[in-house]
Amino acid sequence: MNITGPGIYFTIPILGGIRVTQTVVSALIVTLVLCIAAVKLGKNLTKRPGRMQVITEKGVTMITDLVVEAMGEHNRRWVPYLAALFLSSLLGSLIGMTGIFRSTTADLSTTATWAVMTSLICWYQSIKNFGLGAWLKGFTEPIAIMTPMNIVSEIAQPVSLAFRHFGNIAGGGVITTMIYWALAGASAALLRLIASSWIAVAAVLVLGGALLLIKKPKKLMGKALAIVMLALGVFGALQKLGLFESVPFLQVGIPAVLSLYFDCFSGLIQAFVFTLLSMIYISNACPPPEEAGK
Repeated sequence: MNITGPGIYFTIPILGGIRVTQTVVSALIVTLVLCIAAVKLGKNLTKRPGRMQVITEKGVTMITDLVVEAMGEHNRRWVPYLAALFLSSLLGSLIGMTGIFRSTTADLSTTATWAVMTSLICWYQSIKNFGLGAWLKGFTEPIAIMTPMNIVSEIAQPVSLAFRHFGNIAGGGVITTMIYWALAGASAALLRLIASSWIAVAAVLVLGGALLLIKKPKKLMGKALAIVMLALGVFGALQKLGLFESVPFLQVGIPAVLSLYFDCFSGLIQAFVFTLLSMIYISNACPPPEEAGK
């Protein structure tokens, strides 16, 4: 595991060298999965839908209703873009759970690209709906002295969008990695303590056996503790005999749970927040037809 950024698989020797990183590969896989799913789920639609068609229609309806409720009926046309943004973000975070591919959202270049795309859409729609003069005049409101602050605020919009999403996912990966390393060190220290003498090894084995055989714990926690004590005794004995240096047993389970939280739960929340903020920004640039052009 590393926290130094995406690794480089190879470099394409054109245009000064195009680096193909872990993020690029993950993004291509996510894009391919979404395209295949879209084609597969959109084919052979029937009036009497099967289970998969019902689930697909339900998902499309939920996203459409959310967009219409938040942005208005006149902004229904943005459903495909926002749905693609949400699914790309969600799958881009979940792909990190494979342990093979890197989460695309853990790379600032990914979230920054999405944020810039959304901001360009907002600026274009503002100019289209209100006119270039009105858009430029908006930077001087409520008073002209606020112009620099308004410009900074407009630039900060994509920066905020990009760093919020990237920071949560990348931060989760850094925390998980640091805990992973700490648990490896704690495992080595504990096994060295047990393997320091045969008395300590025997004590741990006897205690584990007593918990498992004499007490016969009915609760899962008691059985798990007994098994862990026996495993520690066995590992300590093997280390005492010089068969190996250490076993990072404390790394089992805990990093996986943290990774599940950051990649799954946090990924879902951040995808929703990113999409919701994009909806708000675009809706401000696309008011109802009767308000546009005023």
